[in-house]
Amino acid sequence: MQVPQLTFYLDFISPYAYLAFERLPQALQGISHVVRYQPVLFGSLLAHHGQLGPAELPSKRAWTYRHVLWLASAQGTAMQMPASHPFNPLVLLRLALACGTDGPNRWQCETLFRHVWAEGGDPLDAHRLARLSRLLQPSADPASDAVKLRLRTSTQAALDAGVFGVPTVAVGNKLFWGLDALPMLRDHLEGGAWFEGPAWDHAAQVPVGIERRR
Repeated sequence: MQVPQLTFYLDFISPYAYLAFERLPQALQGISHVVRYQPVLFGSLLAHHGQLGPAELPSKRAWTYRHVLWLASAQGTAMQMPASHPFNPLVLLRLALACGTDGPNRWQCETLFRHVWAEGGDPLDAHRLARLSRLLQPSADPASDAVKLRLRTSTQAALDAGVFGVPTVAVGNKLFWGLDALPMLRDHLEGGAWFEGPAWDHAAQVPVGIERRR
């Protein structure tokens, strides 16, 4: 039996990606699988789809931070808000991709996520970044043109796959978006009966009743 191959699309700027990353082993416990972690630039996904991020709308921003802190407490995940948010995650994404040509492994992603979301402080502080780089020991220069191209290519591949946000887990051509989609992902991997019916495809065929002018 073929082991399912999962792609976990992430950006270290996203608290929901952090929470889903921490929850994933428990969500898939007992299911054989292989996960590839693919850093992407969340801002580029938003720009492509003409969306604002949750931290760009003041009232939604406050709710988002309250929500993720409550979720972290509820699921037993250590979380501290960084000194400021949102921030420019490019240096962290490039550092992750510089760790190996096949992308970062779970420990490397965990180290980067916890740098932002478990330790508090400024994620872009020069001293903290230097310590982080010494810990991860990237095999390539994160500031090199090759690594920058790798991030652009990774983000474009996500867009080509239909990814619109993070976290997203892809299994074949099926995308599971968000922390709250992890139970649905598990049901799919366990061969849930719902996925054998027509509902997945039919949901994408509902006619548009009205379109809001932009």
